[in-house]
Amino acid sequence: MIDKLLAAPTRTVAPAPTVALALTLALTFAAAGPATAAEPPAKEQRVSHHAKGTFTVNVAPLTEGARKDAWSPGRMSIDKHFTGDLAGTSQGEMITAMTEVKGSAGYVAIERVEATLAGRKGSFVLQHNAIMRRGTPGPWTIQVVPDSGTGELAGIEGTLTITITGAEHAYDLEYTLPQP
Repeated sequence: MIDKLLAAPTRTVAPAPTVALALTLALTFAAAGPATAAEPPAKEQRVSHHAKGTFTVNVAPLTEGARKDAWSPGRMSIDKHFTGDLAGTSQGEMITAMTEVKGSAGYVAIERVEATLAGRKGSFVLQHNAIMRRGTPGPWTIQVVPDSGTGELAGIEGTLTITITGAEHAYDLEYTLPQP
């Protein structure tokens, strides 16, 4: 396909009226002087906060994809109940990939959190990305999706860290919110 594109003859078509219009526009803009950039909006002051607590999670398999006789990732539903500084619930979906090597896997997930945070009620979306290499956890990032905040949580930005000790799941949400 690329060979055909490279072998195609090159044609330059510039009818006289098009050239005249281009020259007229160029001279008009040149005479007007340099364009002035609009002032960027003032950066609002944001202070980083931490919300800490625990959560319970229910993970259940979802129907496999339509892939037949081929590799198919696992799909799971995620339902969480948060207590502590972030009080509320979330629902999401996870896609997982297990390998033939024991303890090596990866997952991505999206979950929508509906909660109260620092007295402000609304929702936001978290995006997960993690890997495990032969039983050793690798990079694990969970971020607030930009511009996903609603209600009084509009404008939220941040990252969430999960710590699992035995059967207990704890979170630390480092976040910023615009001033009310």
